[in-house]
Amino acid sequence: MTQKRWLRIIPVALIMYTISYVDRTNISLALDPNISSMMKDLFMDDKMKGQAAGIFFFGYVLLQIPGGYWATRWSARKIISIFLIAWGICAVGCGLAKTFWQFETMRFFLGVAESGVFPATTVLLANWFPRSERARANAYWNLCQPLAVAASAPFTGWLLGLYGWQQMIIIEGALPFIWLPIWWFFISDHPRNAKWISAEERNYLETTLKREVAALEPPTAVPLLERLLRPSVFVMIGIYFLHNCAAYGCMTFFTSGLKQRGFSALQYGILFAIPYAVTAVIMILNSWHSDKTNERRGHVAFVYTLSGTSLIASVLLKDHFWLSYGLMCLAIPGPFAAMAPFWAIPSETLPRNVLGLVVGLVNAFGNLGGFAGPYIVGWLKKEYGGLTIPFSALGMGMLVAAGLSFLLPKVSKQLTASVTATTADGPPTGSLR
Repeated sequence: MTQKRWLRIIPVALIMYTISYVDRTNISLALDPNISSMMKDLFMDDKMKGQAAGIFFFGYVLLQIPGGYWATRWSARKIISIFLIAWGICAVGCGLAKTFWQFETMRFFLGVAESGVFPATTVLLANWFPRSERARANAYWNLCQPLAVAASAPFTGWLLGLYGWQQMIIIEGALPFIWLPIWWFFISDHPRNAKWISAEERNYLETTLKREVAALEPPTAVPLLERLLRPSVFVMIGIYFLHNCAAYGCMTFFTSGLKQRGFSALQYGILFAIPYAVTAVIMILNSWHSDKTNERRGHVAFVYTLSGTSLIASVLLKDHFWLSYGLMCLAIPGPFAAMAPFWAIPSETLPRNVLGLVVGLVNAFGNLGGFAGPYIVGWLKKEYGGLTIPFSALGMGMLVAAGLSFLLPKVSKQLTASVTATTADGPPTGSLR
């Protein structure tokens, strides 16, 4: 018998964020002139294409910090419900656009509407999963990112071929409205609010989480701004910026090499999906081992190092296609596999009243790498006529991020003692550990 929260909280959060990620990435297929008329219909050139895709991330900055704050002070369940409605309206609006300006405007507001979801969900998971389980909880939830890319691309392509880009965006944009009632009725903010778990499990969670929160509180009062603007927060922003440069830079330009090989549409889809299937496996293994050893920084650094070295080696060996492709299958997982231990660090080293604010701050400015990565790769590709220089730059960024990971804070001794005590007490019978 498994704990119900693993089967109730994680799948609902995973699918919710998968829908968010689909609405964020389906634009890449819609803007491909080989399979869609979108650029022609909206009179877009390549510069406008990059602008339309990247403007999402400028909107994505705006409500990160408020979203985390509202989730902490009010309700993660309610704030995400509001965001589900807002991003559904904006996603459908993208499909209704008749001009480039209308589309660009709706893409910007789509970024705004999705901006508070990540920090709010991080706060929600911290309310349900103790430290000994948190990396796995973060990993299972964040599986949506590689799964959304691998699983939704064939469906998006099918809709494009059947209905065209506008109807495709409208259909996929309506998914948040379908998921909203499921989110509302399945999710509770805290174990104490849930009637569907046993009294034993509820008491275990409340006791354990209170002990962990108390261990993170400083002995004397510290101003909120001082808690927020600590050096480790700026290190996290730098790491996450490099992280997103690599993740989105690779995603945007990975297919360039495949298109030049003459693969069929089916073969192209399979080759595109395989690295993200590998990503899901590595994410689970890295998070499981991180929880088993109660170690975070080394697990972040390891997958960043694997990604950086594999990416550089892949472009240096580009003349050997299958060897290069195999190395790309090891390069792409790095940023995704680092997310679980990376996002476990603030929840284990920061007081709970600033957790949502810090997650929002890091995610807001770090996600600007989602605009910078593709832009830098495109610029260097144009300057040097290939992907060797730009992908090597992304790989070096990953190696720098790996080094910076060791500047992140370790978990406090008090929290380590708390976890040891919790492990000794033991969770309820039948838990997933």
